[in-house]
Amino acid sequence: MIPKNIAYSALPLLLAALAAPSIAADKPAPAEKEEAKKDDSAVAPVEEQAMPSRASVTVAGKLIHYTATPGTLTIRSDAGEPIASMFYTAYVADRAKGAKERPVTFLFNGGPGSSTMWLHIGSFGPVRVDTPTPDTARPAPFAIGPNPDSLIDRSDLVFIDAIGTGLSRPLGKAQGKDFWGVDPDIDAFASAIQRYLTINNRWNAPKFLLGESYGTLRAAGLVNTLQERGVQMNGVVLLSSILNYGIRNPGYDQINVTYLPSYAATAWYHNRLPNRPATLEPFLSEVRAFALGPYLSALAKGDDLPDGERDAIATQLAAYTGLSKGFILQNKLRIDLGRFRKELMRDSSRTVGRLDSRFVGIDVDDSAADPEFDAADTSISGAYIAALNSYLFGTLGYKTPLSYRPNFYKEISPAWDQRHRAPGGGGRPMPAADTALDLARAMRTNSHLKVLSLNGYYDMATPFAGAEYDLKHMQLDKALQANISYRYYESGHMIYIHPESMKGLRRDLLAFYDSATE
Repeated sequence: MIPKNIAYSALPLLLAALAAPSIAADKPAPAEKEEAKKDDSAVAPVEEQAMPSRASVTVAGKLIHYTATPGTLTIRSDAGEPIASMFYTAYVADRAKGAKERPVTFLFNGGPGSSTMWLHIGSFGPVRVDTPTPDTARPAPFAIGPNPDSLIDRSDLVFIDAIGTGLSRPLGKAQGKDFWGVDPDIDAFASAIQRYLTINNRWNAPKFLLGESYGTLRAAGLVNTLQERGVQMNGVVLLSSILNYGIRNPGYDQINVTYLPSYAATAWYHNRLPNRPATLEPFLSEVRAFALGPYLSALAKGDDLPDGERDAIATQLAAYTGLSKGFILQNKLRIDLGRFRKELMRDSSRTVGRLDSRFVGIDVDDSAADPEFDAADTSISGAYIAALNSYLFGTLGYKTPLSYRPNFYKEISPAWDQRHRAPGGGGRPMPAADTALDLARAMRTNSHLKVLSLNGYYDMATPFAGAEYDLKHMQLDKALQANISYRYYESGHMIYIHPESMKGLRRDLLAFYDSATE
């Protein structure tokens, strides 16, 4: 471990910063831009920091002693100039002298523009905030305490914030936009992970990545980049996946196909189906078959779809989604996510959440086309933000003049460069990233690499059928296909907020670590 308050000189590490053309989003006010610039350049630490403290937690009946270290990793250009300070919090369990190397897992959320607050204070670390029900969390004080479902007994954990979020900032002449794109972001995370392995002497440890949401797109590209730099990986965990951003471009019907099973799960949960099955499975298997068969075929015919077939498809969609046949026909058999969230429970003046469709909201306008807000997001954000700040600056006593940014969407989202230079792309960047191609390359070059796909049935941000589609279109040899496994939970995007699902997550991850380190 790093001794307390010791600064390390950084080694030159590669960072290729690409230009970042803006995409459609609200522009931040000039005052916000100026404040962000001042915050970034004035107080981000160039010298690496590490502030370790000792703690313990009981997991599976065993007391685990560990060192918690919030700190920073300085990224430098090839010329040795400091260009970014990436903030992390590491949890390293005690290891008996002579014992074999413990795995180390690098975890991160996505956005783009989100810190890793959600995973850090809500999932697998030794401390967690409790938001156990799909309702708005009550005001403070929140339940923040030991996490009996932590993975600290099986792997050391390093939670990393993307540049511009949390306490991670650009340095020197570098600007945030230099890092805000698919490829520069992957580059920065690869450099930070290499730096952590070096200063903590962990190069020979089993190594894992765990990304959530956009963090899965990052992880799929990152594992290939790391392995190209000689960092051999054991496993990748994809929690609530989106690997292909191209699917979201207007005019592509595949997004409608991948959303249908999630619509059906949501309608089942809220008892909106005319003939509701007793159990969620095998009902969803039936919906998957319809989505990939008759529904996909009908959409592919476009304007040539016969009226009789259109009518039959609409009838079946109504049976699976709880929406009226007339509404489905009005929408040309293609149900936009926002419209589904608003329409499903419109007759009771309720909307369903995007991150987790178990949550319900109340809008000011029942006649609107889309929900006013995401009930899942607003229900738990306050608890997570309070818990992170209380724990990091209180319990761990981390000192910095910076304010922790839970997210920085207004700055990062408009600047994000979606382009990606995929393996085998002939040097021409893809206009919208599909890092499933990178993951496939990583699995071909490392036949021992294991991948675990974790999916919530009620996740409407990254539907589970989309993860299945991306991972099953990587054109892998059958021998490598066996290295991918899938698990499902009756929860949403942040699977770990559901107590029963959290216990299932731990069981499934323990089995995955065993298979990837045997």
